[in-house]
Amino acid sequence: MKKYLAEMVGTMVLVLMGCGSAVFFGCSAPAEVLAVAFAFGLSVVGMAYCIGGISGCHINPAITLGVWLSGRMSGKDAVGYMVAQVVGAIIGAALIFALTSTGGFGATTATGANSFGVGEMFQAFLAEVIFTFVFVLVVLGATDSEKGAGNFAGLAIGLTLVLVHIVCIPITGTSVNPARSIGPALFEGGLALKQLWVFILAPMVGAAFAAGTWRCLSTECKCCKKE
Repeated sequence: MKKYLAEMVGTMVLVLMGCGSAVFFGCSAPAEVLAVAFAFGLSVVGMAYCIGGISGCHINPAITLGVWLSGRMSGKDAVGYMVAQVVGAIIGAALIFALTSTGGFGATTATGANSFGVGEMFQAFLAEVIFTFVFVLVVLGATDSEKGAGNFAGLAIGLTLVLVHIVCIPITGTSVNPARSIGPALFEGGLALKQLWVFILAPMVGAAFAAGTWRCLSTECKCCKKE
């Protein structure tokens, strides 16, 4: 039960800090994009060293899917993690909503919800698949028991999330995390809810590709072993 609670708290912090920075700073200027990107990345770094020893600090259903497909956790735990992550994201979004309820802060969203422009659905879907693939692949590699980065895994993962946000924010606001999108969209409503399926499905597709790729890169994949 502690690991589920850890995932809930970790995802809450990620949404509160990451999406909160998007709300309070906006994402229109390059400096603002960098600020938001680092807010998300540093949230992951902080939580990785806080709850990593308890739950592994997935705080992202896409990562949990990748870990499960890689055979590192049971299906029961995977479902429990995902539920806890969504609950944590909703709590984080609720806190942002409460903090912004007295007035706007100049951002285009009140909760940090993801969105894409008219006619850009394919671009948005493809971007989320690609960047989630990159992010989850780094997570699987950095946390591998034999080939991983050890105590530096949290730093590698957090910095990769920063990099992903820098490139993807102009396209979708960057999700690569279904829970991170669900919480804010529930409070944002309207277009955010209509487009939410993209930010749930695309990251999961990217995570599945990442899991398959890592299995081929690692010794677990017989077809890629040297004779």
